[in-house]
Formats: sequence, C-alpha cells, structure tokens
Amino acid sequence: MKICVTAQGDNLDAPVDPRFGRCQYFVIVDTDTIEFEAIKNPNIDASGGAGIQSGQIMADRQVKAVVTGNVGPNAFETLNAAGISVITGASGNVRQAMEKYKKGELKPTQGPTTGAMMAHGK
Repeated sequence: MKICVTAQGDNLDAPVDPRFGRCQYFVIVDTDTIEFEAIKNPNIDASGGAGIQSGQIMADRQVKAVVTGNVGPNAFETLNAAGISVITGASGNVRQAMEKYKKGELKPTQGPTTGAMMAHGK
C-alpha cells in the first residue's frame, strides 16, 4: 500500500513536516517494500489553494493514506473525496511515522485539525 508522509526532507530519516498543503516534501512510501519516492511540494509558496492542489497530487499518485501533523479543511475535503485516509498528529521522522501507521498506532482523523487561516500560516 502506498502512503504519504509529509516531510521536511527527501528521505525516510527526515523529520515529519507538521503541515500538509505547504509541507516541504511528500514522501510516498510503499509500506510492503519500503521503497519510497520524495516529491518536492510545488505548492509550498502558493498564494491559495495549496491544500487542494496537494490533495490532488495524492489522488494522482493513488496514495491510500496521508500521515501528517495537521490538515486544513480544504485539504481534508479533497483527500476525503478521493477516498484517502487522513492521519494527523504524526511526529518524529518519516520512517517512525510509517512504522506507527503499519502497527495501527495512528488512526484516521474525522475532520480538519486547523482552520483555513492557520493552514495558510497566518
């Protein structure tokens, strides 16, 4: 299964980025093989719509779950509509977050964890 962990770097040892829409990298990991792909987030400096655009990247990559720190309402709706589970409250590095997810220690959230203004860093 492919999951995405938001990260501050481009590898499994990078710290989890607490933001989804404006994270530095999306690290997409195959939880069976531990093969991964790091994608520099093209929406990090977007003036608006970063959560929606980032959510579309996840849908295009056929990710089944997003593991991050927080998610705003627009990103949550986009991911939810695509059938992608959203797991918030992740910390540590990408590898640790992925392992916690695989063990079932991280549970999907039922709604956004930040307001629209906080998601924009204001």
